[in-house]
Amino acid sequence: MKLPGYYSSGQFAKMAHVTLRTIRYYDQKNILKPSYINESGARFYTDDDFARLQQILLLKYLGFSLSDIQEMTIEATDLTHMLNSLKLQRRLIDDQIEQMQLVAQAIDNTIETIESKQDIDWSHTLDLIHLTGMEHSYKIQYQNANNINARIQLHNNYSTNKQGWFPWIFEFIDFKEDIQILEVGCGNGALWLDNYDKIPEHCHITLTDISEGMIRDVRRQISKNDNRFTFEAVDAHQLPYENHSFDHVIANHVLFYCDDINQVLSEIKRILKPEGKFICSTYGNRHMHEITDLVQEFDNRIVLSANLLYERFGLENGHDQLSAYFTNIECHHYDDSIELDQVEPLIEYILSC
Repeated sequence: MKLPGYYSSGQFAKMAHVTLRTIRYYDQKNILKPSYINESGARFYTDDDFARLQQILLLKYLGFSLSDIQEMTIEATDLTHMLNSLKLQRRLIDDQIEQMQLVAQAIDNTIETIESKQDIDWSHTLDLIHLTGMEHSYKIQYQNANNINARIQLHNNYSTNKQGWFPWIFEFIDFKEDIQILEVGCGNGALWLDNYDKIPEHCHITLTDISEGMIRDVRRQISKNDNRFTFEAVDAHQLPYENHSFDHVIANHVLFYCDDINQVLSEIKRILKPEGKFICSTYGNRHMHEITDLVQEFDNRIVLSANLLYERFGLENGHDQLSAYFTNIECHHYDDSIELDQVEPLIEYILSC
C-alpha cells in the first residue's frame, strides 16, 4: 500500500539516480536510515531523507570517506536548518576550488621554472601541493560550523531579546574618522555581516582568527573589493602589529579559549593606543544552566562541556583579570532568555555540545 509522502526504496533510489544497492548500503552503515519500516520489512523514505541523501552524495563527491560523512551529515528538521547546511556545503566547495587553484598555480610555476631552465625550489612546490591534504581541516571546520549553527539558531529563533547579540555588541564601537579596529578571533564574521550597512566608510577593520579556514570563509562573504577590511590568520598570543596600532580591539567570546589569557591581554594592551578601547565578552556561571540541569537529570554521565569556560574568564572573575592591564573597566549585561515549546531545537543544541 502506498503511504502518503513516503517512497519505497526503489522509488527513492530512482529519484536520486543511484542504485538500490547504494541505498541499502547506506542503511546498513547507519548513514541513511529509512523513516518507516512496515511489518513485512519494506523500507520507506521521505523528502527529508532525500535532503539528507543530497548531503551524503555531495560530501562523497568532495572526497570524504563514509565514516567522515556519517559524522558530518545532519538531519533536515526544517527548511531553515537545511538552508544553513547547504550554505556550509557551498563553503566546502569554495574551499576546494581555492585549494585546487593554488595547486594549479604551483604546477604552472614549476613548469615555467623548468622551461626557463632555472633552479626549482621543490620544497616550496611541495608545500603548495600538500594543500591537497587539507580535507581533514575542512571536515573539522564543517563540523564546527554545523555545531555553531545549531547554537546560533536556538538564540536567533527563541531569544526574548529581539535586538540580537551582534547588533548590541556593535553599539559599543565608537566609530570616528579613520578608526583602526582589530577583532581577535572573528570566527564567521557575524559581528560585521549582521551590521554591514551600519559600518561607516572611513574606517579600517582587521579581522583575525587562528583558523585559516575561517579567514578564507569570512573573506569570501565580505566583498574582496571592500577596502575597509583586512583579513589575516593570526594567533592572539603573538599579534604581529606595532605598539599602539589600534583604536579598538574586540574579543567576542574568545578569551576563555586562549591557552594563556594573560599573554593575550598583554598583547592587546601593547597594540592598543593609549586612549583605545578593548571590547570583550563572556558569560557567567548560570549561563544556559537549565539545559545542563535537564541533561544531568536525564543521564549524569553526559557532560555538555568538559571545560567550564566561565571559570577561565567569566562574569565572576573577568574584572580581576582585566584590571591587571586596563583601567576604567565597565561591565554591561545583555539581558536575554530562551523560550521555546519544541524539543527538536533543544536536542540539536545539546548534540552540538
